[in-house]
Amino acid sequence: MSNILVVDDERDIRESLRGILEEEGYHVLLAESGEACLEQLKQKSCELVLLDIWLTGMDGLDTLERIRQIENCPEVIMISGHGTIETAVKATKLGAFDFLEKPLSLDKTLILIKNALDAHRLRRENSEFKKQVQARSVIVGESIPMKALRQQIAVMAPTNGRVLIYGESGTGKELVALAIHSSSPRKDNLFVEVNCAAIPEDWIDSELFGHRKGALPGAAGDKEGKFEKADGGTLFLDEVGDMSLKTQSKVLRALDEQRFTRVGDDEPTTVDVRVIAATNKDLEEEISKGNFREDLFYRLNVVPFYVPPLRERKEDVPMLTGHFLKEFSAAYSRRSREITDEAIETLARYSWPGNVRELRNLIERVVIMNPTVQKIERKHLPPLLHRQSPTRMGAGFSTLHQARAAYERDYILKKLDESHGNVTRAAEVLGLERSHLYRKMKALGIAVKE
Repeated sequence: MSNILVVDDERDIRESLRGILEEEGYHVLLAESGEACLEQLKQKSCELVLLDIWLTGMDGLDTLERIRQIENCPEVIMISGHGTIETAVKATKLGAFDFLEKPLSLDKTLILIKNALDAHRLRRENSEFKKQVQARSVIVGESIPMKALRQQIAVMAPTNGRVLIYGESGTGKELVALAIHSSSPRKDNLFVEVNCAAIPEDWIDSELFGHRKGALPGAAGDKEGKFEKADGGTLFLDEVGDMSLKTQSKVLRALDEQRFTRVGDDEPTTVDVRVIAATNKDLEEEISKGNFREDLFYRLNVVPFYVPPLRERKEDVPMLTGHFLKEFSAAYSRRSREITDEAIETLARYSWPGNVRELRNLIERVVIMNPTVQKIERKHLPPLLHRQSPTRMGAGFSTLHQARAAYERDYILKKLDESHGNVTRAAEVLGLERSHLYRKMKALGIAVKE
């Protein structure tokens, strides 16, 4: 239910508007002056203010100016019994949504109120979207490669230059694209993502450029494409190396001309879009194989960015771990968690084939599966090291005994994890007596749950 504040120094008008608006399902508050209006807004958030211009004390225009200074301020419709064009123009410049003259037309008033509330909702949703984009675009890490990447983003973001982001799956290529968008002059417009590998070949033209009703099987209406949706903003073409040659030619033309034609349409649509692309493939190798257009490659590869895999910046693992612990503790309404140095060392030794995405998923799993644990210890982590190669597993151990003990510990943890903590079942899988496994766990520092 929307809150509407009616501000008028005439009691009859206030009460009349309250009766009408409450019948329409709105919650109505009343104020007889500009001062009372501002006091009401301190105590109760409203989506809309119906504000009379001629008030005793602080007039409506001064009140409007003060309202517009409030964070997440409501929309304001000005009301006057003897307004002039000059007054209406001034009110609009100060940020009023619209202007109504007395005596009020009921139909016009209700339509205007609906439009103003829709505008407020869209403004709020847009504000929330921007906050989410900014939160998602935070690049965590103080390693040399990540500091260099942030510097590169700072230089490139204010321009309209195209960027091609290279990196393995899970390294955070979308995050880099978001960071570029969030620091650019286009940040107040949309960031639109297209995963070129996830869209069926028959539909990718429609996804990118839109279609007219009936142009494709099942096309029951007109559809706006991603290029059009990103007009004024940024279009992120993820996994661009998986795009077909036919679609590549159309994208090339759209980049060159900043216009395209919807599927089933004759008239071109002009847009202003900044394109950022990303790939986990070697596009120059794909060009040599005939899988990617060389001319499109040069259009996209104006400034290449490289996002290093997590194994090449292990020093960022503690910071990333803390960041994800905070994120998921808040997401699942859990208290903030700490993590032991031993657990961090275990995470830092792992090669992370799935990169930052794998670490993020692991931390989410740990938070979910250990709802009452305040301090994350090594025993709470999945058995990661058993997946390492022998050469990597031996790194960091000065004696064969240490390496063997570490391997045994992680292998037992793996089997316990697969057995959901059931020691008897794990002992059967390991071919050990239950009592022998208990002694081995105690010797290796594995917590024994009775």
